[in-house]
Amino acid sequence: MRCSRLLALALAFCLLWGLAACAKTGEGPTEQPAVETEEHTLTIWAWDDTFNVKAANLAKAYYAKTDPGVQVDIVTMAQTDIITRLNTAFSSSNYEGLPNIVLIEDYRIQNFLKSYPGEFRDLSSIVDPNKFMEYKLRVMTEEGKIYGVPFDSGAAALFYRTDYLQAAGYTQEDMQNLTWNEYIEIGKDVKAATGKYMLTLDPSDLGQVRIMMQSAGAWYVKEDGESVDIAENEVLKASLSTYQRMVDSGIALQVSGWDPFVKAFQEGEVASVPSGCWVMSNIVKAEEQSGKWAVAPIPRLDGIPESVNASSIGGGSWYVLSSVPGADLAVDFLGKTFASNEQLIDDLVKDISLVSTMKSAKDLKYRSEPSEFFGGQRIYEDLAAWTEQIPPVNYGLYTYTMEDIIAQSLQSIMQGADMDETLKNAQTQARASVLHS
Repeated sequence: MRCSRLLALALAFCLLWGLAACAKTGEGPTEQPAVETEEHTLTIWAWDDTFNVKAANLAKAYYAKTDPGVQVDIVTMAQTDIITRLNTAFSSSNYEGLPNIVLIEDYRIQNFLKSYPGEFRDLSSIVDPNKFMEYKLRVMTEEGKIYGVPFDSGAAALFYRTDYLQAAGYTQEDMQNLTWNEYIEIGKDVKAATGKYMLTLDPSDLGQVRIMMQSAGAWYVKEDGESVDIAENEVLKASLSTYQRMVDSGIALQVSGWDPFVKAFQEGEVASVPSGCWVMSNIVKAEEQSGKWAVAPIPRLDGIPESVNASSIGGGSWYVLSSVPGADLAVDFLGKTFASNEQLIDDLVKDISLVSTMKSAKDLKYRSEPSEFFGGQRIYEDLAAWTEQIPPVNYGLYTYTMEDIIAQSLQSIMQGADMDETLKNAQTQARASVLHS
């Protein structure tokens, strides 16, 4: 009996020792999958396959050279869907299915940082503020901490068809240093000579208004980013009046959404695209138009002395979600790619026509090369120079909330409503929306 008891104790001891050894070495059947998921897999969300997603894929290839054991999954998702899913997850603290790294537009990040503190990882350790444009860093900095890795410049420019302009009697020199009123007059001549519209306008998207406003260092809010500035905003009034003149002059092709916007210039329906430099990746896809395009500085507002021939629209940056397993690996990925890898940035100039906000990009190989598509113009040197002239503004927290209100106001103004009275009502609406947000 005693021998049986000793044998049982010995067997129990061996069993316990074996379990302890498994736990110590991490060889148990439930340990390894968790480590693999958290430490060796990354997921990235971004929009636009020809630009942001393509950039993420190239960064993935570069990172694989330093850590080939990491699996990087890149998911294409509409920007609005990204915003909705992040808001839902942060509000409920349910992070299931979220990515490690996400691209967020500059206009939106302040709202996230203020509304959901702690949800994004502090990236100050990998982002050297001396290496990036100040206007870009400003939107992602909160209480001295940098929460994003700056990516593309939103530098605005006037992309135009030289053949259409030539048919109307204009040279490339004529397209320099324009005001918006001069641009409208050129558009009328182009329409008369070629039958082509000068640009597209989407009534639900006030991108052109944003370009005009930032060219004068103004926004829908004051410098503090919180005080609504609509009713007495002279730059906004000048921008809305200019928009109305564009429509009334007949030079604008009305579109709705991204695809019709792209189709219009890829199929030669418009003579120019006043937009952000990120649109180039779509312009150059129309290979049969190579040599027929040029780029000029964006026009400035008439009657507003502060307005310059430089502005910004859109642009995004990369962020790491703190509560999703794998955040340390995500920081390492960004640190070795978009935050520091100049060769990656140079390749992106060539592959997606990136205008980087990394200051050293001005010295990279492809930046100084002439573009065959744009008639031999050294477009990246020009765009970089214009980027340095962009007036910085505080976008605040509610750009799109206010823009929904202003878009309705613009339609009323175009139908004959008094601008001052309409914007006074918009100011009241905007204040109420901000208070209830």
